[in-house]
Amino acid sequence: MREQPTWRIPIGVLALVVGLALYGIAVAAWLPPLIGGWHAALQAPVYLLFGVLWLLPLRRFLIWMETGSWSPPERKD
Repeated sequence: MREQPTWRIPIGVLALVVGLALYGIAVAAWLPPLIGGWHAALQAPVYLLFGVLWLLPLRRFLIWMETGSWSPPERKD
């Protein structure tokens, strides 16, 4: 357990907000020209995919914010 505050948490939250904003802007700028002519039923899964794609690196990023390592700590059972 962490007993002292660490710089990684506020910097990590800032990086997460900035990264998500940039990701959202990129998706909003690049996807519509590519799939804008598709039927809405075909566009929806694409936007759903890109809506959850950002979650893939989130676990390791949160682990880094808490521990300073990109890998989860070993369990002590």
